Amino acid sequence: MDIDIIEEAQAAGASSQSVRKPIIALVDDAHPFDLEGYISNYTGRTAIERLIHIVVTCPTIAAEAYQLCVQHIHQSRDPGLYQNLLSAYEQAQAYNQSQVGEGATVLPDPMEIAQLDTRWMDETLAKNAADRGKLEVELKTYTNNMIKESIRMAHRDLGDFYRQVGDYATSLKHYTKSREFCTTSQHVLEMCLSVLELLIEQRNYSHLSTYVFKADAALDAATAAANAASSSEGAGASGAGAAAKKKATSSAERDAVQSKLDLATALSYMGQGNYEKAGQYFLKIGPAKELGDWVGKLIAPGDITIYTTLCALATFQRASIKGRLLENATFSLYIEQEPYIRELVQAYLNSNFKVVLELLSRYSTRHYVDIHLAPHVQNLTNLIRNWAVVLYFQPFATIRLDRMSTAFGWTVEEVEEQVVGLIQSGEIQGRVDSQNKILQAKQTDYRADLVARSIKLANDIQATNRKLLLRMRLQQADLVIKPPKGSGHHGQLQGTLAEFMAGGD
Repeated sequence: MDIDIIEEAQAAGASSQSVRKPIIALVDDAHPFDLEGYISNYTGRTAIERLIHIVVTCPTIAAEAYQLCVQHIHQSRDPGLYQNLLSAYEQAQAYNQSQVGEGATVLPDPMEIAQLDTRWMDETLAKNAADRGKLEVELKTYTNNMIKESIRMAHRDLGDFYRQVGDYATSLKHYTKSREFCTTSQHVLEMCLSVLELLIEQRNYSHLSTYVFKADAALDAATAAANAASSSEGAGASGAGAAAKKKATSSAERDAVQSKLDLATALSYMGQGNYEKAGQYFLKIGPAKELGDWVGKLIAPGDITIYTTLCALATFQRASIKGRLLENATFSLYIEQEPYIRELVQAYLNSNFKVVLELLSRYSTRHYVDIHLAPHVQNLTNLIRNWAVVLYFQPFATIRLDRMSTAFGWTVEEVEEQVVGLIQSGEIQGRVDSQNKILQAKQTDYRADLVARSIKLANDIQATNRKLLLRMRLQQADLVIKPPKGSGHHGQLQGTLAEFMAGGD
């Protein structure tokens, strides 16, 4: 059932991506981007997918990205990726040709840059066919012999194989099929982690939470089993040291798995636009070493830095940002991967919003080339911009728009448009004097409001006290309605005349 749902979601996602107009990011002195330095942080399929994304997103460096991508494809087992690369490059060529009149350069023919080695392609396809036949024969043999553990491993190996050759649907079927032959919680956990890797590669964010939940339950069961085993082994004095060491190792392994699950959860929330939850889970991730082989294969530490910071600035209260980001020992290690992030956070905390917006613009290309972040860059930037305007206006009763334009580096017209939008959305309680270009906060008479609330509270207390006094006097006079003895079903009639009279007071 999970397989069918995921496949339908993939088809819907693929169709939406095909019609969505790509975002074009600039690469120049105002928007620096080091392609080789960036792509060196990744390996395998994610490097290829990111390079293909860069070819479409940054047409000015499409030729360089194309050449690097061909080199990475030659190291993979999926020659079909070359066709995806060619389609992306043709799209970049079409964009550049449409901009020729504005000074854009014409991209060279792809065959002049780099060509796919046909000999390598034939050898790879032959090797894939041979490996597939071998693995399927092994699965059939183990199935006939009813060797449960061997069947599980055969499905796992087939899942890994189909993932390498790009057949994600078949890979997912074999991974989920291996669940039937898992005999321990550790086996279930391994299966869930493999599926999570697959879903992250596919950017299928909506189904990540399902397998995170399953993996979390398997992790708890596996940890409990490991602790029980270490306790039984350490019953004697001689085994106490070994048991303690084994328990520490088990704890470290659990932390590593938990970091992977937190990363998957954070990506799921970010992919679905829940940036506050995403920021909270990104901050739960442990040091990069706990992510193990996911670093490079799926994501880079610098990516986590950027995701966390943008989500936090867009949704967290400013009072909590310093403690949760800059004073967080674990996240401080991630910040070192992207030095401009510290400057961005400091400028935000110091209310230097002009610098914040300039940094977001300067490094926007770095944000747009990220395959996970690209669809959300515009939303996150708008949220940060809106939140900055709200924070800037909070201390003022009135402020001139030209002063705000200086603080944000916008024209007065842009400031007015931004402020009017925030007033209409209810984020700013105020009004704009368009003639004098002044933003005025709505005047609230806090003294009168306090007096009115105090009078209402006093009247409520007075009415309550009057009812209580009446109840006490009627009870003293023994004016109480009591139910007949033994009639428990008439309990609802139990009460006092005071209560009846007080209700009508």
